Amino acid sequence: MKAKSSFSLKDQLFNPVKVTYLAELIVAVYPGFAQQSFHQDVISAFPELELKERITHITNCLYNYLPDDYPEALAIILESLPPELDPNKTDDDFGDFIFSPLSLYVALYGCQANYLDISLRGLKEITKRFSAEYAVRYFINAFPDETLAFLLECANDANYHVRRWASEGTRPKLPWAQKVSIDYGQPLPILAILYADKTRYVTRSVANHLNDISKLNPNLVIDTLKGWIESQKQTEQEMAFIVKHALRTLTKQGHQNALNLIGFDTKPDIVISNFSTSTPQVKVGDAFEFSLDICSNKSQKLLVDYLMYFASDGKKPTQKVFKLKQLELKKGEIVTLKKKHPMRLMTTRRLILGEHKIVLQVNGQAFDSLIFELIQA
Repeated sequence: MKAKSSFSLKDQLFNPVKVTYLAELIVAVYPGFAQQSFHQDVISAFPELELKERITHITNCLYNYLPDDYPEALAIILESLPPELDPNKTDDDFGDFIFSPLSLYVALYGCQANYLDISLRGLKEITKRFSAEYAVRYFINAFPDETLAFLLECANDANYHVRRWASEGTRPKLPWAQKVSIDYGQPLPILAILYADKTRYVTRSVANHLNDISKLNPNLVIDTLKGWIESQKQTEQEMAFIVKHALRTLTKQGHQNALNLIGFDTKPDIVISNFSTSTPQVKVGDAFEFSLDICSNKSQKLLVDYLMYFASDGKKPTQKVFKLKQLELKKGEIVTLKKKHPMRLMTTRRLILGEHKIVLQVNGQAFDSLIFELIQA
């Protein structure tokens, strides 16, 4: 069972108003641009296209209506760009998705040796309006040495969107993006500059990048973080954020060295009692409820999670770790934790009726478990 979404992201990001905006920017610098025909060609296909397909479709339409000469077309694109995103902001300023076809245009038609310099510099300008992290991966795969050298320079750029781009575009497991053929360790010199950045938008990308690498080489990430901590080039508070965010996958897995690095003992000295549920049966749409008491036998930091094993439809059971509470308890201190886990239909996850199980985890160590049955509402 899956929920049906009433919200359409593709229509929110790519619609006639957005296409008009893009076309007006272009025609302002290129009067020969057939704005009305371009607009009609673009939006006529929208009902049949999903989000990523719309990006490609707009890119193809741009190719049809811009000059055949790539350098000339690129010059028009760059001249049509609106002002850069506000440089005074420090976070969550991704830009306008309607500019994503522009970077894809550069990737599809400008990823050639004779256009390499102007294409990379073009992407650098576009990323100041909307992140070109997906497009640059075409260049990483085709011209790895040259592109990494360019991105290394970008790591010192005055514009924080450009600096973030250098990290985000080289991530080994960037969501929704094509894979990169380079070794996951090759971008580390870029990250070695960016981890000391003063902008959270950049340092979050660095942490996400390391989290990607942690799925491939945990020890490399831990050693890298230790070196960064010792360097003291980043503030203590921001370094703590980077470490915690970069190690989030490993901590959920109970990785001993990762837990130790963020101050959690992998052998917590605790007593768990009254671990129980008031909802042994849960209807779809309701919540599974459980509670427990934790008694600490010494002063210690505790990271309490629970691993849920979802009912299976005959295939391999799916599981997911959920955060419950981070605590710092004194010797003899007792705390009661309660949780309501909603079992509602979601567009991103199927729900299968039947037996579900949760396993309590503290500092990565498994403790007791509970079982409940999901039934039809």
